[in-house]
Amino acid sequence: MNMHAKPQRTHAETALIDGFVERFSDLPGNEAVIRRRDDAVERLKAGLPTRRVEAWHYTDLRRLLATVPAYDPTASARPLPALLQGSTVLPVLNGVAAHAPRIEGVSVVGLEQKLADGSIAPAMTSRDAADVIAPLNAAFVTDGWFLDIADGAAVDGPIELQNVQAGGQVHVRFPVRVGAGARATIVERQSGSGDALVSSVSHMTVGEGADITWVILQEQPVGATHFGQFNAVLAKDAKLTLFVMNTGGKLVRQEIKVDAKGEGAVFNLRGVNLLNGDSHTDVTMVLDHSAPNTTSSEIIRNVVTGRARGVFQGQIRVDRLAQKTDAKMACNTLLLSDEGEFSAKPELEIFADDVACGHGATVTEIDRSHLFYLMARGVPEKQARGLLVRAFVAEVIEGLEDEALVAALEAKLEAWFARNG
Repeated sequence: MNMHAKPQRTHAETALIDGFVERFSDLPGNEAVIRRRDDAVERLKAGLPTRRVEAWHYTDLRRLLATVPAYDPTASARPLPALLQGSTVLPVLNGVAAHAPRIEGVSVVGLEQKLADGSIAPAMTSRDAADVIAPLNAAFVTDGWFLDIADGAAVDGPIELQNVQAGGQVHVRFPVRVGAGARATIVERQSGSGDALVSSVSHMTVGEGADITWVILQEQPVGATHFGQFNAVLAKDAKLTLFVMNTGGKLVRQEIKVDAKGEGAVFNLRGVNLLNGDSHTDVTMVLDHSAPNTTSSEIIRNVVTGRARGVFQGQIRVDRLAQKTDAKMACNTLLLSDEGEFSAKPELEIFADDVACGHGATVTEIDRSHLFYLMARGVPEKQARGLLVRAFVAEVIEGLEDEALVAALEAKLEAWFARNG
């Protein structure tokens, strides 16, 4: 008789399960939420994914997540200065939402209240069998913000959601409902100062004809593990522009799941990954075109230095009903080190026959002819390299329509180059 023993749990898996038992009585939630938390832990007990799981092929989580820090109830985080002047800041400090200011046209509720009354429970589910971030977050989430943007609201000034950690474990959630015809800019900041395990899950429904810009700025310290998940459903004629910038963290996985569900919906993704040291950063996107006449465009730019490893997995799925879909995806990488690496896996899955879809990926070094051109005109080699790398990344940032946002992100870009140039 053949016996197949289950692999022994890793230190990280054991720490997560034991940590849930220890914290269970302190986690907020009614009976419905408790059931969701129990289901989530059962998913974690099945083990972290290895590279044998297709969605995690380039990020062997069972191997890479070697340790999990314990929850630190004494950790104290402070809010960050706003990225953009005139922003309304909604901070979550080491897993606890602070006081919420009033925002005209927006209902703001602390997530702890939604956990207590159970209204958030239906959303505390996994997307599929390979999903680890959602169950991890569902098991441990303590707070966050729920935003309900009224129909027709034109929100005056950006809304900045801050998740700031000071070490240990922090698990937050940002559900957002956008009413029909609404306009808003939302900035999501993921930052901190300690060695931590952080998970952050956002769910957004974008109403008919609404226009939303959402910026994710992940700048965790070098010892942090960050798991982010962004989910959105777009109604008829809705437009969502998502900008993601990763500049920090030791182990990072940012998942993006968007469903262009309504006819005429538009989704634009722009991403910048600045990777250094021996970090591992994975951006994985799944985009569904579920209705006719939908449009999407994804451009990802990556800069890899040191021994850093990067991943972009982008899958576009076009339903058989989604005729006249226009979808284009590109991932371009600059390798500035012989020890760095980047894996790109663009995919198209098309069941409609009247579409315009395409994808491409490049991994290259600095173009020597461009370098020679600058040096021949008196620019020193180091400065010339810096100019070319900055131009490579800045092109994506400059595609945003908000000049103040472009300036703020370019300042973040310059700060990274100053530290890692």
